[in-house]
Amino acid sequence: MRLTVLGTGTVAPLPERTAAAYWVESAGVTLLMDCGAGTMNRCARFGIPWHQATHVAITHFHVDHWGELPAFLFAGRWGTLPPRSAPLIVIGPAGFRTRLVVLAGALGDWVLDPGYPLEIREIAPHAPMELTPGVTLEACRTPTHTPESLAYSVRAEGRRLVYTGDTGPDEALGRWANPCDLLVAECSLPDGQGISIHLTPSQAGDLARAAAAKRLVLSHFYPPVEGTDPAGVARRAFPGEVIAAKDGDTFNL
Repeated sequence: MRLTVLGTGTVAPLPERTAAAYWVESAGVTLLMDCGAGTMNRCARFGIPWHQATHVAITHFHVDHWGELPAFLFAGRWGTLPPRSAPLIVIGPAGFRTRLVVLAGALGDWVLDPGYPLEIREIAPHAPMELTPGVTLEACRTPTHTPESLAYSVRAEGRRLVYTGDTGPDEALGRWANPCDLLVAECSLPDGQGISIHLTPSQAGDLARAAAAKRLVLSHFYPPVEGTDPAGVARRAFPGEVIAAKDGDTFNL
């Protein structure tokens, strides 16, 4: 399993970071987790075959996590030659289908019928969804952020990748994520500026320790994190390997 971090930023514009997006490849599955502003540009910049995505999974409905999904769907028909013909499965929390119907009312019927087969699925927490034989997606609610917010787990090739999406401190999330080979944790604000709906580096370290993670990758940085050492702070709580991700970083599991 291979992870490419496409976007390590948030809704706040930063020159070196775009909004949340993570590309996972394993056993014939190409999964895009979240699709915030800048995703398409980063796919082009880092050589990601976005038009070959088999699945897209959205964690919640904040614009920096799914705002570019309509453009992603539109580009499958008009942004590549030949146009996409392979099916695409898009996955999200409860209410996802309704949100797409509303988008179609605003943008056009192509949102639901983009010119290639589109399947919309709503994933239930703790109910594993097989993406292909040997690759499973599972969700856990992270209600400290928004009522619909989810974290995702991808199991494949004997490895487990966990992506928190957006979350505040949550003991239940740590138990659900335990154990994992790689934990991608949001790390929105530095210690001393924490708020209940996001994590600081120390809190991300606490989560990684609770999850018995082998590696911790920090992401989703708001501007106040820039110029600090989030990985160094997280290491005080978590003794394993910690990386403060940059757009384009790749990790093999």
